[in-house]
Amino acid sequence: MWLRSTMAYRASFALTAFGNFAMTALDFVAILLMFSRIDALGGYALPEIAFLYGLSGVSFGLADLAIGSMDRLGRRVRDGTLDTLLVRPAPVLAQVAADRFAPRRLGRVLQGALVLGWALTAVDVAWTPGKLVLMPLMLVSGAGIFCAVFVAAAAFQFVAQDASEVANAFTYGGTTLLQYPPTVFARELVRGVTFVVPLAFVNWLPASHVLGRPYPLDLPAWTAFTPPLVALACGAAAGLAWRAGLRSYRSTGS
Repeated sequence: MWLRSTMAYRASFALTAFGNFAMTALDFVAILLMFSRIDALGGYALPEIAFLYGLSGVSFGLADLAIGSMDRLGRRVRDGTLDTLLVRPAPVLAQVAADRFAPRRLGRVLQGALVLGWALTAVDVAWTPGKLVLMPLMLVSGAGIFCAVFVAAAAFQFVAQDASEVANAFTYGGTTLLQYPPTVFARELVRGVTFVVPLAFVNWLPASHVLGRPYPLDLPAWTAFTPPLVALACGAAAGLAWRAGLRSYRSTGS
């Protein structure tokens, strides 16, 4: 329904999609401006930073496209309109994810894919079958991890009711964090996004294997191939949090 509604005004869709593309491109413009003054950031050259940026941008863009509307849940909890979704013969999670589905978010995916494509042509990598297989696994697993973060943050809104900015700190903030190498951040922060909210498995760890860089926190080499398992574990944990939050919902009482 939302897709048909959007495509009814195709010029408007094209303009909003381009606006989304341009806004996200400004992040990479900022990186280009930095590299106009420096040769490396945290020991990483521009093509390597672009590689991290592209992986993070595409993974988050896919998750944001599929399930980014979850941040609207707090508003529905506050005004009681979640009750409408509960009586429909469809999963509540699917309905919340599809609420005001916005195809314009394809602009973010396209922008990240263009940067990633350029990085793949510019970065100096000795490609092996393992690294080639790891590329699509990184993108799919990264999108799965971000989806789990979206769902877990939405589940928290059953309790907080107005916590969309808290969620944005881990979703939009997380993808911005991953655009830069782990070497520029404090060790405690790297531990947090590895063992608490495992965003490091979106690109830092597998990208370290592809680029031939030291692993964050001196983790073993096999951790580069664990993003699919981490995505499954995060999805299971987010699913449990969602079910617990939904069971605790008591409407507005009005």
